[in-house]
Amino acid sequence: MWAGACGDCVTAPWRHRKLAVTVVSQSAFLSPASHAKVINGFLSLRPVGSQGGTLLSLHGHKGSLTIALALAIVMSRILVIEDEPDIRQVLDYNLRLAGHEVSAAARGLDGLRLVREENPELVILDLMLPDIPGTEVCRTIKDNPQTRSLPVVMLTARSEEIDRVVGFELGADDYITKPFSVRELVLRVRAVLRRKLPTSSDAPTIEFGNLRIDRAAHRVWIDGAEVELTALEFKLLVTLYDRRNRVQSRESLLDHVWGIEARISTRTVDAHVKRLREKIGAARDYIETVRGVGYRFADAPLVEAS
Repeated sequence: MWAGACGDCVTAPWRHRKLAVTVVSQSAFLSPASHAKVINGFLSLRPVGSQGGTLLSLHGHKGSLTIALALAIVMSRILVIEDEPDIRQVLDYNLRLAGHEVSAAARGLDGLRLVREENPELVILDLMLPDIPGTEVCRTIKDNPQTRSLPVVMLTARSEEIDRVVGFELGADDYITKPFSVRELVLRVRAVLRRKLPTSSDAPTIEFGNLRIDRAAHRVWIDGAEVELTALEFKLLVTLYDRRNRVQSRESLLDHVWGIEARISTRTVDAHVKRLREKIGAARDYIETVRGVGYRFADAPLVEAS
């Protein structure tokens, strides 16, 4: 069994995340999404429908061997809005290496145009752009019902806590300061994208007082009216509900909701809870503050006084 990420053995630009190859016998078993054959000791894989006849070649064993191949291709369309060419190049290279499709813009207005035209699955956004502030780009994305759920990761030299809080209040899903670790940025992008994935649950639809949550569709209603939440706000709400009547520290929420041990202030949690309460309005009191500790979701729906 050989397993590993794409390395020097990859001779073509087909992007993928993880590869596992097992030598089995003299016949080949392949996933229905791929065509492959052994040529001169190399395994060549052609994904069905790949553009330009893209091929993936891996070092293999000599002779006519059968290879069982498990290929996990997890691609996401990521838009980078960053005016520094060197940073754009670094992000483009490393995000593609991680398996993503990347487009880029150096100006905020061009970035907003690409959001409309390319329908990305995540935006990495610099705050100091030459034409309009990155905060205005984020506000425009989050104010538009069609792009409100689009995750935004802010990437900026502004490292003061107030800047982070403002970013999260605008709806950012993560906030990374320059200089940054490329490896950490890729992991945090992965964590934000993972929050968009539907989760399995014994109760896909939650009914709690005037609050209704559809886990699979990532939709929330208060008193029958739908409320638009970001992917992170949705996960925060569901996490608090699933752990109702148990106090959740800010640190545990950062770890579970943000997905990694991010080096960000616990004030980040406060900013998101504040924004979540504002959005759910009449159900805001379900999220209780436990002073000095964290937050707790009410054990039972509130009963209105008659």
